[in-house]
Amino acid sequence: MIYLDNAATTFPKPPAVHDAATTFIRTLGANPGRGSHRMAASASQVVESARLTLARFIGAGTTPERVVFAHNCTDALNMAIKGAVHARRASGGGTPHVVTSVLEHNSVSRPLEQLAADGVITLTRIGSSGDGYLAVDDVVAALRKETCLVALTHASNVLGTVQPVAEIGAAIRERTDGHAWFLVDAAQTIGVEPIDVAAAHIDLLAFPGHKALFGYPGTGGLYVAPRVALQPWREGGTGGDSKHPVQPDEYPHRLEGGTHNTVGIASLGAGLAFISETTREAIARHEAALAARLVDGLSQIRNVPIRGPRGTGGRVATIAFDVQGFGSQDVAAILDSSFDIAVRAGLQCSPYCHQMLGTHPDGLVRASVGYFNTDAEVDALLGALDQIASAA
Repeated sequence: MIYLDNAATTFPKPPAVHDAATTFIRTLGANPGRGSHRMAASASQVVESARLTLARFIGAGTTPERVVFAHNCTDALNMAIKGAVHARRASGGGTPHVVTSVLEHNSVSRPLEQLAADGVITLTRIGSSGDGYLAVDDVVAALRKETCLVALTHASNVLGTVQPVAEIGAAIRERTDGHAWFLVDAAQTIGVEPIDVAAAHIDLLAFPGHKALFGYPGTGGLYVAPRVALQPWREGGTGGDSKHPVQPDEYPHRLEGGTHNTVGIASLGAGLAFISETTREAIARHEAALAARLVDGLSQIRNVPIRGPRGTGGRVATIAFDVQGFGSQDVAAILDSSFDIAVRAGLQCSPYCHQMLGTHPDGLVRASVGYFNTDAEVDALLGALDQIASAA
């Protein structure tokens, strides 16, 4: 199987990732922070080492405790959205207002839509350019005095377009006098795009562990800036502090109730080590070269228009297209059954983006290359699409 669905989860993982998970479950499988014995202490070290590495990776190395582990990026986004909204409601001042965009994944859109439907928030959804970029001016125009949160993707999971989060973050901080918090969904960028939460004025950064960080599914996290105080998304045991009747205020324990996915965090730590050894820049260059090869090849196939930007700058290695005369699900099924190629078809959990593109409800075909893909695999996809398009 030629796997070209890395935007959903990276595959394969580096061998060291599997080794780390196996070693942990076979030799260190205790509960971190839930005992004073050596196994528990060793498990805690695995968790805290990964936490510190992640903090340094996103420019938060002086406050590693503000990196909170989550079940996945969806969990982290819910933690951020609901924690921020309910914190602001508790402080008074009327109904909170939230700004988001048409490019968001359902992990952002659905909790916000539900909060709006329940009358908890008012919601503004800004548009994008036809090729999938957000404008700083549009974000600023949507801000109100009661805006408490701006929740935006760093890169579209459909079109791959990387948004100017540093400029947006600076504008939000200036125009709201720091009153609004800036939440960035880094599901498609962490591991390949540079991220500095302080420089970009990012207050909340949600990320998965199983995509470009090469960890196992069921891993992810949320960075919470020191100026942000979230209401807990879940309450429970925190190990070291059992005396408080409610969730403690100290981070990361405030948002980390319950047992960690320690096996997953061990795999994530190994994934981060792989990135450090290989370098994020080298990984990004390889993926960008493959994306350029794919874009160039698609542009030479009749009846296979690319959606979003035609160039390769300002984007991650995710390419959306359709094959005229075929539904997107049909194309994916043919690629799978006849060519052993795995891609994603449909709405990619981003219905508002497809409404903007005019491709709702059938959606598009999405090919997303990763570090372990090759030129030959990209060429195999292009050859298969040429055959399918010729049959239309």
